[in-house]
Amino acid sequence: MSAKSFPVLTHLIVPSPSPKPHLIPSTSSHFLSFPQNPLPFTTNVHHHKPFKINPLLCSSSTNSSNNAPSDQSQSQSQSHSLTLTQQAIYDYLSELGISQEDCAFISSNSPKYAQMLNDSVQDLEEWKSWSSSSSGSNKNDVGNGDGEESVLIGFKEKVVRMAKEKGDNGKVAFLESLGLSLSSAISIARSLSGEPLPPLIHKVKYMKEIFFSGSNTERTLGKNGRRMMKHLSIPIDEDVQQTLAFFEKIEARRGGLDMLGSSDASFRYLVESFPRLLLLSAESHVKPVVDFLEIVGVPKDCMGNVLLLFPPLIFWNIKAIKTKALAFEEIGAVDNDVGKMLLKYPWILSTSIQENYEEILSVFNEEKVPKLSVDRAIRSWPHLLGCSTSKLKWMLDQLGELGVENKKLGQVIAKSPQLLLRKPQEFRQVVSFLEDVGFDRENVGRILGRCPELFASNIERTLMKKIDFLIGIGISKDHLPRTIKKYPELLVSDVDRTLLPRIKYFMEMGLSKRDIAFMVRRFSPLLGYSIDEVFRPKLAFLLNTMEKSLQDVVAYPSAFSSIVQTCLYYNSW
Repeated sequence: MSAKSFPVLTHLIVPSPSPKPHLIPSTSSHFLSFPQNPLPFTTNVHHHKPFKINPLLCSSSTNSSNNAPSDQSQSQSQSHSLTLTQQAIYDYLSELGISQEDCAFISSNSPKYAQMLNDSVQDLEEWKSWSSSSSGSNKNDVGNGDGEESVLIGFKEKVVRMAKEKGDNGKVAFLESLGLSLSSAISIARSLSGEPLPPLIHKVKYMKEIFFSGSNTERTLGKNGRRMMKHLSIPIDEDVQQTLAFFEKIEARRGGLDMLGSSDASFRYLVESFPRLLLLSAESHVKPVVDFLEIVGVPKDCMGNVLLLFPPLIFWNIKAIKTKALAFEEIGAVDNDVGKMLLKYPWILSTSIQENYEEILSVFNEEKVPKLSVDRAIRSWPHLLGCSTSKLKWMLDQLGELGVENKKLGQVIAKSPQLLLRKPQEFRQVVSFLEDVGFDRENVGRILGRCPELFASNIERTLMKKIDFLIGIGISKDHLPRTIKKYPELLVSDVDRTLLPRIKYFMEMGLSKRDIAFMVRRFSPLLGYSIDEVFRPKLAFLLNTMEKSLQDVVAYPSAFSSIVQTCLYYNSW
C-alpha cells in the first residue's frame, strides 16, 4: 500500500542550507511513532467557527532575487506556521468537546507542544513522505477558496492529523498549559492514556480548588513548611521523603517555599512529584478524604494547608486515615483537636511520626511529667512528635539542672512546649545571657518556671533589645536583675506595641523620665498593664476620688495592681 502525500508548503518551509535534507527526526518521535501508512484525512476541522486569518499570513515570503530566504523572511515564515499550528490545536481541542475558553487557554499556553507538531509536519514535508494522492483530498476539503488560502488550510489539517496520530488526545498540550515541561507532560500523558480530556480538565480544576483555595497566605504556608523541616530530627518514612523532595523543587525556584500556596508556581511540581494525583477519582476517592478531614476539624478553605504540606495523604484510603487520627485520643484529642493539630503539623499522620509518638510519651512518663501537661503540650505544639527521644532527653536534663522537674516541668512544657525543640547551644546561650545580666542559677531556674517562652527567644532580636530599652529609660545595669525578676515577661514584650505606649502615656500625664524609671524599677509589672482598662480608671480614682498627687502615684506604683491594693494604699496614705 503506497503512502499518501500532501503538497509541500514551499512558502512556509525554510529550505535547508545544506545540499542534503535534514533527516534527524524531530522531538515529536518520542511520544508515539507516526504510522508508516497514514490514512487519508476524513475529519473536517472547520465544523467550529474558524479563526480569522490575517491576509499578511497568506502573502508569499519567497525572495525572488536568490534561492535562500532572508533572515526576516525566515522569521516571518516560522511565525506564520506556528500561528497556524496554534489555531489547529484550538480546532482539534474543539473536536474533543473542550469549551472555547479552555481551547483558547490550552492552545495559547502549550508552545513546546505546538513547536513539536509544527516540526513534525514540516519534517514530513521535507522528506516527501506524503504521497501526491492526498493533494486532491486537500482541494476537496477547501472548496472554492483561493490557492494560497488552500495551502494554509491544508497545513492546519496536517497539524490536526499529526496531533491525532500522536494518540494523546490533547492531554500533552493540556498538561504543558498547566506549567509542566514537555517531557513531563508526555510522560504523564502516557499514564493517563485511558482518561478522556474533558473529565481530566474537570478533575484538575477540582484539585486546584481543593489545594489552592485556602484562606491563608502563601507566605504562611511556606513558613510552616520550613518550621516542620527545622524541627524534624527522626528517621523519616517514604511519604515524608517524597514531601521533602517536593519542597526541594519549590525551594529551588524564585520565592522558595513562600510560593508553595501559589497554583501557578507549584501545581506543576505537585503533579511532577506525585503523577498518580491525576489518576485519582475525584468523586470516589478525593472527595471522601476531604469530607473526613472536615469532620475532624480542618475547614474546607484551609484544606490546602494540610494537603500541600503533606500531599501523600490524598492517596490514602479513609480507613488508614481514621486509624491514625484516632491514635491521638490517647492525648485527649477530642472534637476538632485533630484538625487543629493537622493544620499545624500535617505529618502527625505519617508512619514515622506515629511510631515516634509512643516513644515520646514513654520519655515523659519516665520523667514523671503529669500526663495532662504532656497532652496539652502535644496538642498545642504537635511538632514535638518529630523530635528524637535523645534530643528530648537532653533538653529535659538541662531543665532539671535548673530545678525544673516533675510537676514544675509539666507546667513549663504546657505553657511553652516549643522550648523542648530548642537547639542545645541556643538554650545554653540564653542561660549564659541571664547569668551575665546578674542572675545566679537558682534565679535563672525561677525565671524559667515563670516565663519559659523567654528561653525560646532570640538573644539579639528580642532579649538584648529589651535590655537596651530598660537602660534607655533610665534603669541602671545594677537594677536590671531586680527589675527583670519581678516581671520577666518584660523581656518578651513588644517594644513598639506594648512598652513604648505605656511610657508615652505616663509622660503625657506629666511624669518625668526619672519618675517613670523609678516606678518601673520598684514595680516592673506596671509595663504589662492595659492603658484603657487599668491606668486611666485607676489614675482617675487616685487623683480625683482619693485626691492624691502624681508624686504619690510615683511613690507607690504597685497601687495599680488591683482595687484591693489601691484601697490598702488609700488607708496607708
